[in-house]
Amino acid sequence: MKTLIPVLGDQLSLSLSALRDQDRDACVVLMMEVVEETGYVRHHQQKIAYILSAMRHHADALRAVGWMVDYQRLDDADAADSFTGAVAAGIARHAPDRIVVTEAGEWRVRAMLESWETLFGLPVEIRADDRFVADHRDFERWAEGRRELTMEYFYRDMRRRTGLLMDGDKPEGGRWNFDKENRKPAERDLLMPRPLAFAPDAITDEVLALVRQRFANHPGRLDGFDWAVTAADAERQAEAFFANALPRFGDYEDAMLTGERHLWHSILSPYINSGLLDPLDLCRRAEAEYRAGRAPLNSVEGYVRQIIGWREYMRGIYWREGPGYVERNHLDHHRPLPGWYWTGETDLHCLREAIGQTLDTAHAHHIQRLMVTGNFALLIGADPAAVHRWYLEVYVDAYEWVELPNTLGMSQFGDGGLVGSKPYVSSGAYIDRMSDYCRHCRYDVKQRIGPDACPFNALYWDFIARHEDKLAGNHRMAMPYRTWAKQSAEARGATRAQAAAFLDSLDGGDGADY
Repeated sequence: MKTLIPVLGDQLSLSLSALRDQDRDACVVLMMEVVEETGYVRHHQQKIAYILSAMRHHADALRAVGWMVDYQRLDDADAADSFTGAVAAGIARHAPDRIVVTEAGEWRVRAMLESWETLFGLPVEIRADDRFVADHRDFERWAEGRRELTMEYFYRDMRRRTGLLMDGDKPEGGRWNFDKENRKPAERDLLMPRPLAFAPDAITDEVLALVRQRFANHPGRLDGFDWAVTAADAERQAEAFFANALPRFGDYEDAMLTGERHLWHSILSPYINSGLLDPLDLCRRAEAEYRAGRAPLNSVEGYVRQIIGWREYMRGIYWREGPGYVERNHLDHHRPLPGWYWTGETDLHCLREAIGQTLDTAHAHHIQRLMVTGNFALLIGADPAAVHRWYLEVYVDAYEWVELPNTLGMSQFGDGGLVGSKPYVSSGAYIDRMSDYCRHCRYDVKQRIGPDACPFNALYWDFIARHEDKLAGNHRMAMPYRTWAKQSAEARGATRAQAAAFLDSLDGGDGADY
């Protein structure tokens, strides 16, 4: 029986479930670069280049271990517009008796896979993606009957299930969470680690030329592309992180410094989300560093929580809430993002740093995303669906299943508190505490009113005021509402006028011309 095995661009794992227990002599692996996947949003140029180069290298890795691979390139004369079109062409070439595929990571692709059996008149086996700790049923069982789907409790369940950082049936160190220890601001450090950089090889050079030719109008810059595009190089990056950065990752995971793009972060999320690295393996290796005395518990627990906690939880939320999740807009926000989200050309130094880095590298760490670009978008009342599209466009590790709940739910409070128990908003004081950004800004973080006042300050209180009807009853928002109520009517009026003037000054561009 001849089997066609389509492998998608985020399934770059030699141990993929669709490949398991197959007779390689009777199988054709089909890998597809398709037009629709590069253009359903305007992906960052480096994101497209990374995915295409990693796919081409993975095809070679599959061939090296004995698989027959039919690879359809974007620059082929007969390149398909969609996965379905590419599979139809593959069926015409190979006349398979059946199709075996690993489940898709996103709703729109899942719908394509589920249509193939009827469309092609062939049996289609869709296998579970077991590169995750929890499958869809596991998350449903955990969520059943709960009034609130608090990530912390899901994370504890994942710890028990995997045995990671456990001391019998108790958490290692007597606590599940060391987040309070992981909020230190960073200072300049000559010993700050640097992630490895990987010079493009011939395959990557060919992809970069293709991207320059076809996607020059997409956000971002290709100059300096240095991502790993093979499992071997991704593994080298992981080894460098464990050796050099993990020991201080926890302390400074929320810190930001001007000109420092990575600090002690791992920069492994693109490789995890595309399949080049195994997330559970990384967690076990991080735990081994703690057990060997080479990394402290707060760093290792913080790293493990991001993977088996937040990452797994976001996937569960995405599939549980369904394709309509993207339309939620609890705070009724509709303002377009400023056009400088696609250029970085703003006087706000924190945003210029975070967005400029994003355009240069297709990456920014989680606090830059949540408390700088996301915080600002929420404060100005940006449309959460538009914010979601921007994050999906510009970050190399952004796939909808993980990006959408993080952005619309946690960052923009669009789901009304399903993911985050309160809106993640702050004045300039938080950014000043966790970074040196404010020292380099033309605005004064200590001022709320006036031409030099940090816009975050008035915007924060304006956000508090205009959403009092929806947020005043939230116990985690009680303190800011008490503080707002104590201010004089004159002070409140001046603050809101300052915010209104700033909002009127925004250009309101949607990025279409950038």
